[in-house]
Parts: sequence; structure tokens; C-alpha cells
Amino acid sequence: MKNIKSLVQAAVIGAIYAALTLAFAPISFGHNIFQCRIAEALTILPYFTPAAIPGLFVGCIVANIIGGFGIVDIIFGSLTTLIAAILSYKLRHHKLLVPFPPVILNAIIVGSYLYYIFLGISEMNIQSIGIFGVMGWVALGEILACYVLGYPLLLILEKYRKIFE
Repeated sequence: MKNIKSLVQAAVIGAIYAALTLAFAPISFGHNIFQCRIAEALTILPYFTPAAIPGLFVGCIVANIIGGFGIVDIIFGSLTTLIAAILSYKLRHHKLLVPFPPVILNAIIVGSYLYYIFLGISEMNIQSIGIFGVMGWVALGEILACYVLGYPLLLILEKYRKIFE
């Protein structure tokens, strides 16, 4: 029974992640210098259940297939989400740090490849912003999603923790 519950939790989390990402597509994808995936607020869910790890990973894959920057985003963006979810789970005993892995990993990894993608497609002078500038913009979007939205969500869901057990 526990395996079925974990599978269902992962599937629901993945579906919600993908749906939120696509519903807010104009700000979810880095089609401009700023991106803020509202769905990244869900990256606090490994605090409650390890089922969130594959759920977030698959949800990110689906979202990136439908609206991302192609194969680079599908592979590296989704792997970033997977690694961040694993690290968030490992930090579950330090509640305030749970949202940190998605912030730092997305800033570094997604920010890096977005910089190089923008070099090829952007009309703006991305070189004037630089790679660290792009990383900073990604970090800002992640802070908004993970700490401004996600951390309060964690505190609210903590009151209903039994739904994850």
C-alpha cells in the first residue's frame, strides 16, 4: 500500500508542477532575462516525502518538453531539479535550508546554459550582463519561488503533515 501511495504522490506532484509551469509559461521559462517558475515553490515537498523527488523530476521533464529551450533544458534543467530535490530531502532536518538547493543549483546550472543560449538568440547585448548577471536573475526568480512562495507553503503544509504519511 505504501508503494502505491508514494507512486500516486509522485504523480500528483509531477502533474501539479508541470501544470503550474505551463500555466505561468511567460515567466516560467527563460525566454527573457528573468524567469520565475511558480512551480518551484513545490520544491519544498521533499521535506515531507521522498515521493516528491521523482515527482518534481518528471514534472520538470514534462514542462521542459512542452515549453522549454529544447534538449538542453530537458536534460540539464530536469537533472538540476532532480539533484536539488535530493539535496532538499537530505536537508529536511534543517527546515530553513530546504529551499536552498533549488535556488543555488538553478542559478549556477540553468543560469550558465541560459547565458550561452541567449548569446545565440537574444537581441539584447547579453554579454553586457555577463554570465554572473544571468545567474543572478535566475537566482532572484528562484528566491521568489522557493523562499517567498515555497517556504510559507512549507509552514502551512506542516500543519497537515499527516497527508504525506
